[in-house]
Amino acid sequence: MSAMKLQKLCYFAYGYHLAWEDRQLFPERFEAWANGPVVYELYDQHRGRYQLRKEDIDGDPAALDDGERESVNVVLENFRAYSAHELSAMTHQPGPWLDARNRAGVADLQRSNEELRDEEIADFFGALVGRED
Repeated sequence: MSAMKLQKLCYFAYGYHLAWEDRQLFPERFEAWANGPVVYELYDQHRGRYQLRKEDIDGDPAALDDGERESVNVVLENFRAYSAHELSAMTHQPGPWLDARNRAGVADLQRSNEELRDEEIADFFGALVGRED
């Protein structure tokens, strides 16, 4: 899988988990990079590599609780067929990434490390799943 696809799948898993479970999937923050939301710490693990293998990713699936595992699995089942560019385009729609880019005052393709806000992510994904607050 490409590094970009991994980032976008992590974003969707994080967002849906936040909506379904009302808690973070992981503590690292997404930043509003030019090509969509990116977790810097994950990027740092695969910096300079386009294609990733399972062994290139540092993580322990056994550390996930049942709710976390279910969120990740549902997102993988429903989004794995999309390309990295299709997933990226989905993140560029009005929502948390665009809100963060607007807060930062950056133009298309301009660099930004503005953080996406959990409350905006929760509201956005909550609306997608029909959750009412």
